[in-house]
Amino acid sequence: MSLALKRPESLHKNVIIGGRSLEMEDVLMVACDAVPVEFSNDAEWNRKIRAGAEFVDRAWREHRSIYGVTTGYGQSGIKAVPPELVSELPKLLIRFHGCGMGEILPEPLAKAVMVVRLNSLAYGNSGVRMDLLDLIRELINHSIIPVIPEEGSVGASGDLTPLSYVAAVLMGERDVFYQGRHRQTSEVFQELDIQPLTLMPKEGLAVMNGTSVMTAIACFAYQRAEYLSRLASRITAMVVEVLRGNKSHYDARIFAYKPHPGQSQIATYIREDLGYHSGDLKALDDHLQDRYSLRCAPHVIGVLADALPWMKEWIETELNSANDNPLVDAEQEDFLHGGNFYGGHIAFAMDGLKNAVANVADLLDRQMAFMMDPKNNRGLPANLSGATEERLCISHGFKAMEIGTAAWTAEALKNTMPASVFSRSTECHNQDKVSMGTIAARDCLRVLELTEQVAGAVLLAATQGLEIRIRNGDLEHHHLTPQIRETLDAIRGECDFIEDDRPLEQTLRRIKSLIAEKAWALYED
Repeated sequence: MSLALKRPESLHKNVIIGGRSLEMEDVLMVACDAVPVEFSNDAEWNRKIRAGAEFVDRAWREHRSIYGVTTGYGQSGIKAVPPELVSELPKLLIRFHGCGMGEILPEPLAKAVMVVRLNSLAYGNSGVRMDLLDLIRELINHSIIPVIPEEGSVGASGDLTPLSYVAAVLMGERDVFYQGRHRQTSEVFQELDIQPLTLMPKEGLAVMNGTSVMTAIACFAYQRAEYLSRLASRITAMVVEVLRGNKSHYDARIFAYKPHPGQSQIATYIREDLGYHSGDLKALDDHLQDRYSLRCAPHVIGVLADALPWMKEWIETELNSANDNPLVDAEQEDFLHGGNFYGGHIAFAMDGLKNAVANVADLLDRQMAFMMDPKNNRGLPANLSGATEERLCISHGFKAMEIGTAAWTAEALKNTMPASVFSRSTECHNQDKVSMGTIAARDCLRVLELTEQVAGAVLLAATQGLEIRIRNGDLEHHHLTPQIRETLDAIRGECDFIEDDRPLEQTLRRIKSLIAEKAWALYED
């Protein structure tokens, strides 16, 4: 096999797989930044990979009973497969699982799936050959990405159907993305002189029978949620300035008395953005206690901030696991039939993450409503209209966008129904308790997308509100902290002050994309 392609350039060092644990950041660098993957040159790791594959090959030829190698799959595992048919089993497994539906995974996410699966197989407990690992690595490094439908996995027996699209590409079948085009795998392989693999017994099952799709999605969800926790803190500080709120709500002493570390960190972010110091009597203004959407913002965003560390631990444990079945112990010459393909930890983490993120959407939505209402927004025009006095009667400012934030928030909250409790008995009741981890992870991405839309709208509104205050003489630009001024200027670079009503869809789409891409640096840890 050869690839007549130039290896992609990168400012990052290559990501090493084999004999070490990966972090989520490694997966994202490969998937999003084209950082190449290399294998460890550790001799013991290479020996373990070879030993696993050789043991599987020897065991089935010795007529050992091995699930999915010398038997059928699932409930059909009670059926013995005669030696002359063993070699056909992997390709038929892959082909009959070619029934995925729904949207196609975006290319970076599908690439992340390959990285996660490669890392799991590289633990040497799956019985695959180095040739198979080499092909996955080369496809990753040259961005030849399987076209993977997102629907069809119940998250136990792993992500069988979506991962079958990875396995099929290794055989030269189905479709790939290559150089921005959706093409047949066979054509791309022929063009680049890539030899498809004839999968050995156990290899089809090893590629498909794992949690790599849900785990890859979880990696993306985590980093977007972590950024949102920071962005929501910045937006809250801006809204406090817009509404002339009580900055003493973020006094460090309050959070020392209830010392959740994430909550305290969020309060610190907001406090620093506001330039507040403990005991500053000027912070009180005329409002002893603001509404909960301001006063309790650290407590809401803090739930997300405090949940993220244990979620990261769970995701990275799953990332660095052998999670197919059966597992191979070549040293003891044994096959371990178990259930590591069960995605319960990812399911629980994603169900929890979407709940915490949706609560942030709800908080920001309430802040938006606070700014819009002239009965409560402390002297600002209705809907933050920037129109001149004579045109205020026909100007509606952010009225429709506030309706939009309500719609997006409601949909985000609706999607917090936990997927993990909706186990379905499948496959002749062999898979009678399943995780639904992939559905939970996909739901989480949707909640994140909706929350990013809410954040984008509130960010635009807060920017408008600050500028109205400045134009009215209620606030001096130089009195804002450098952090808020920087964000204000960044948004003004994307959207001019809204004086007369105009469509804002494309502006909002741009802001939402910048949020998803983590375009603005927010806080130094």
